[in-house]
Amino acid sequence: MTIKKLRKDNYPEWYQCVIAEADMAENSSSPGCMVIKPWGYGIWERIRDTFDAQIKAADHENCYFPMFIPLSFFQKEAEHVDGFAKEMAVVTHSRLAMENGKLSPSSELDEPLIVRPTSEAIIADSFSKWVKSYRDLPVLVNQWANVVRWEMRPRLFLRTREFLWQEGHTAHSTAEEALKETEWALEAYRRLCEETLAMPVIVGRKPEYDKFPGAVDTYCVEAMMQDGKALQAGTSHFLGQNFAKAANIAFVNKNNQQEYAYTTSWGVSTRLIGGLIMTHADDEGMVTPPAVAPYQVVIVPVIKNPDDTEAVMAYIKALQADLAKQMPFGEKIRIKCDKRDKSSVDKFWEWTRKGAPIILEVGKRDVDGNNLMLKQRIYINTPEGKQIVNRDEFVANAGKYLEDIQAAMFAKAKERLNANIRTDITTKEAFADYFANANEWIEDDKQGKVAFVRGKWCGDAATEEILKQMKITIRCLPSDQSGTTGECLLTGKPATTDVIYARCY
Repeated sequence: MTIKKLRKDNYPEWYQCVIAEADMAENSSSPGCMVIKPWGYGIWERIRDTFDAQIKAADHENCYFPMFIPLSFFQKEAEHVDGFAKEMAVVTHSRLAMENGKLSPSSELDEPLIVRPTSEAIIADSFSKWVKSYRDLPVLVNQWANVVRWEMRPRLFLRTREFLWQEGHTAHSTAEEALKETEWALEAYRRLCEETLAMPVIVGRKPEYDKFPGAVDTYCVEAMMQDGKALQAGTSHFLGQNFAKAANIAFVNKNNQQEYAYTTSWGVSTRLIGGLIMTHADDEGMVTPPAVAPYQVVIVPVIKNPDDTEAVMAYIKALQADLAKQMPFGEKIRIKCDKRDKSSVDKFWEWTRKGAPIILEVGKRDVDGNNLMLKQRIYINTPEGKQIVNRDEFVANAGKYLEDIQAAMFAKAKERLNANIRTDITTKEAFADYFANANEWIEDDKQGKVAFVRGKWCGDAATEEILKQMKITIRCLPSDQSGTTGECLLTGKPATTDVIYARCY
């Protein structure tokens, strides 16, 4: 049973259908915002908890900063405020009053407050109070919060006016230490994407014109979606002393001299769920990697005769207890027994569309035969479709099945990425011809019409306008530069820098 729109027919509509039919999120009555429903939020919780453990293992501590930021804090760092000016939501009044039967703002604030688009400015203010000596460094903090950016073309998970994210902020005594932190965060994001989300990424640095406002350098991980477009999955920023000077994060060093700290910031958001959908989902709906599935095994009781209820439910209870002893990914299996008063067929297809990794149906016949009816969301250890399996054999192998599904999902996405990074386009003319084609879904993970091109770039400022006209972007300068010389694919000039060209979300 397929969802309402197939990938190859209309990819954007297919994306919206997957979200709706997997019951992950919906548009809110508050314009441009979304309601994240339990399955979608459960995935976010798994992302959050997994990455939070990495953060704390590296000696970072969680805290929380205000979402209302005085406008003057942004104005201290001109490049930063200019970069976010068009996306800022501004609070100008503190209360409402009734006038002529209508509510209207009544008390204007002495200074406008910006609703947090990002937290560098407000956190730098706190750092300036916390840091006085080299002994106070490093400061390693993180917060899980919401952010508001006034998106004009919202799309669930990818771009909404309010979204959830993680943002790390650190301060250091040396540039070398801050750079090391930036690199640590970048590698942590690579691991999160590839090991937890089964989403392969390209690691690199943003071009100068596309770095985070106020940063010295911005590093990123870039993923390829099934339609060949790129998705920025995470960023890590080396801020140098820019924010420290603006906010006066100064300290006395070991030589009793005053100097400014070096700071970093790094973040990921609920946009990762959009990337997860467009990396793994298919024409039956969502395919959720076991590592982030809120429930890894879903059990659907099939009770045709009320007299069978006690035996079936006792069998399921014992099954749950035995499955809980398995430890895939170092954790107990997350199990859901769906006891809702719905037909087993309806429940089966609901969980298929949500992408539950393993679905089990248990009826009286299964109880009598010590069996289970098994459906894997992707077929790794079983033939396609439902299969009758021995209960004890399944329990013994359940953890391995989940780990195999996770590995297979990553391998499939990695194959798609590798097959669609073109390195054979070496001239300006061939490049223009390649991107003249429309994007197309990459069927069966083979090479699509338009995806990524890895080629040369001369770095000239004039290339920004060429990119805009072609409606493509430079996603990153990959970390594994070849060091060779070739032709800039935008200008035809000699160039040595390798970049990834792509259309993007």
